[in-house]
Formats: sequence, C-alpha cells, structure tokens
Amino acid sequence: MKNLIWLCFVLVLSNDAFSQGLLDTSTGGNWTTHFQLTVINQSHSGFRSLYSGKNSLADSVETGATSVTSTLFLGRRLWKGADAYLDPEMSGGKGLSSALGVAGALNGETYRIGDPQPVVTIARAYLQQVIRLGNDTSYEDQDDVTNQVAGRVPTNRLVITVGKFSIADFFDRNRYSHDPRSQFMNWSLMSNGAWDYPANTRGYTFGGVIEWIKPAWAIRFSSVAVAKVANHSDMEYDLGKANSETVEFEKKISINKRPGLIRLLYSFSASRAPSYAQGIQAIKRGDTALLNVISGNGEATTFGGTKTGLFLNLEQEMTNDLGIFARAGWNDGKHVSWAFTEIDQTIHAGLSLKGTKWNRADDVVGIAGVVNAISADHRAFLKAGGYGFIIGDGALNYGHEAIAEAYYNVKLLANFWATFDYQFVNNPGYNKDRGPVHVFAVRGHVEF
Repeated sequence: MKNLIWLCFVLVLSNDAFSQGLLDTSTGGNWTTHFQLTVINQSHSGFRSLYSGKNSLADSVETGATSVTSTLFLGRRLWKGADAYLDPEMSGGKGLSSALGVAGALNGETYRIGDPQPVVTIARAYLQQVIRLGNDTSYEDQDDVTNQVAGRVPTNRLVITVGKFSIADFFDRNRYSHDPRSQFMNWSLMSNGAWDYPANTRGYTFGGVIEWIKPAWAIRFSSVAVAKVANHSDMEYDLGKANSETVEFEKKISINKRPGLIRLLYSFSASRAPSYAQGIQAIKRGDTALLNVISGNGEATTFGGTKTGLFLNLEQEMTNDLGIFARAGWNDGKHVSWAFTEIDQTIHAGLSLKGTKWNRADDVVGIAGVVNAISADHRAFLKAGGYGFIIGDGALNYGHEAIAEAYYNVKLLANFWATFDYQFVNNPGYNKDRGPVHVFAVRGHVEF
C-alpha cells in the first residue's frame, strides 16, 4: 500500500503532460522542496509523589528521553491554481515516561511518534486547488515555503484541500506559538490544549478543508476522519457515525498600526468514545473491556461519543522584535478524550522576542504560561482510579495543572538552530499529591 501511494504521487508530480500548457505561468517555479530534521533530548528532576499509577510521570530523576523527526516536503504545481504535496516523514524515539503523566505533555514532537524505533511514513499527501472569487483581479505574492509553491494568488479566493494532512496545518495557527520544532515544546502551548483535534497517533488525518480567504478575514471549514481507537493510528471510515467538523473565523486586527490576528474556532466530533459516566460505572463493575477502550487499549463496538468545543486564539506584533499571543479553550468534557490530550479547559499567554538588541537578530526568546483544567465528570473518573490514554495516577487530589515554559533558540549556522528549554509543571496530571517538576531540554533543528 505504501509503495502504491508513492507511485501514484510520483507519477502525478513528475508527469510532463502537466507542463504542456497547463502550468500556471505566474511568478515562481513549479516545484517546492524543503527538508527538516529535529532532535530533542529531555530530562526531569525527581519530585514529591504520594503515589503513582500506570500513567504517572516517573517521580525519580529521568534523563535521555530523545525524539527524532525528519521530513521531506515536496510540492508540484499541476495546472493554474492547483498543487500536489507529498511529505515522507521519519520519526522515532520516546518522550519522558513514554509521554505519560502530564496533560500538557512536554515534547510536541513525541506526538508524531507511534513507535520508539524510527519508522518512515507518508505524513501528508494532498491536492490543493485555488479558485478566484468575484470580479476583483488583484493578486498577492506567495513565497516558496514548506508545502507552498511560489507564485501569485488572488486576494479573494477559495482554497480547496483534499487528502491526508494535519488539521493543525490549517486551524489554530499562531505566528508565535505553533511549531515545537522551533518554538514552545509543550503540547498545550503549541496548540489549544482543549481542542481534541481529530488525528491518528502521529497527528494526521484524512478529509477535506475549504477556505474562503480575503485581505481582511478568512473562514475555514473542514470535515475529516477520527481515530477508531483512542490516540491510535487506525482511522474510522464509517463517516455517517464518526467524523469531525471544524469551523474557524480569522480577522486581521491592528494595534498602533502593528498587525495582529484573532481567530475563533468551533469544533464538533462524533466517535466511539464512551462517556466518563460510563467509565465510572465500568470501574464499579470491573468492566475491563470498556476501561481498555477509554485508555486507548481496546476498540469500542458502539458509537455515540461526541465532543463540542469553542476556542479563541490571539496574536499581536508589538514592535519589530516583540510579539505576544494568547489562547483560551473549552470543550464539554462529557465523553473521553480521543485524539490529542486530556484537557477540557485551558488558557495561556506568552511573548516572543527576537535578539536584535543583543546583535542576534535571528535568535528568539520565548516565555509563556498555561493553566489546564478538566470537567467534573473527568475528575470523578480519575479520582475513582480510571485511566485515560495519557494521564491517570490511580487516585486524584484535584488541582489545576499549571505550566511555565521558557526557551532560547539560537541560530548557529545558516540552516542549523539549537534551543535550550525549561518547563516548570505544578500539579502534573491535575494531581496536588504529585510534583512540582522541573523539565530541561536541548533541541537541534536543521531546515532548508
């Protein structure tokens, strides 16, 4: 199957027929090719712990948790307004305590690792068509960047994307906090932690996205597949019973003539996820089959799980070097977390500062704080001894999970960056009986 996917895309991307009068003759080449390699090594201190469960962060000193991802980003202009993209990706390694024990998990790259051994997969394979809308004939330039062919696009346009991708490629983006390969590493800072966005264990899904983009605002809608088992690689294709829809409104703003953006996102997902109330009853009667479904170790036989959420995303340039950002998110928290992480409410804010004032214009300092929470049903389930797919200490003395993160990203060579990162975690896994934890990381990143 992998070989068939490769063959189909190679044929599409290389077919000379597309270059015979069908290619867009606007500014820019017909290909885009980029590469990235990211290695992250983390450790954490020992900490106070009254007890531990099977999903707990280890309370002793832990070192040497290393993740590796490498991606080749390929894109080809097919005809006017149409592009095809293919991203082979290698990922391997592990997170601290196998990325368990903290809802705001500590390494955003471990989200893309399904196996400690390096594995090559097709991360993205999709087609994209741009359609000019209205009578406005104005255009804007589009640079050659990752998964974007250089050229000119209408300022008033419809963009249709179909295939395999990460839903986070299109939604909840933020200039200052979205990429764990160069910015904040914590899961609940790189994205809105309360958005249980549809994905397999590596962060990708199948489906379609439609975007209406204008100079001052944009609207996006997606309908994509959800996982068949919580946080697993197999996706659900009974779309009449399991699916996820997302809508986002984006508006450009300005403060002191400095650009900013505000995004409001709504999501709804239907899946096989049981409710936390069902989970509590399963604990009482010893129903290990249902408890395995909730912890991501079993497949449910029935549908009916839903999750609805609302999310806010802000970014604002303050000076040429300083930017600030914030997110807030809420989901109903009735049915179990299914794809991203176990957060039902979240709020975070931070800043990003370039090193111009100390003659290091390509360096970046980032500082942010996040507070995560869970619903009453979710708390009761964990307190009763339940386990999700990422947290569960066997008991719970509930408190908000609070995390602070700071990093310094230094450009050492033309295509190489090194980052030194620190995270402080209070009440890991929402448990006041454990922590606090000090987490240290070094990251190396190559891109061109």
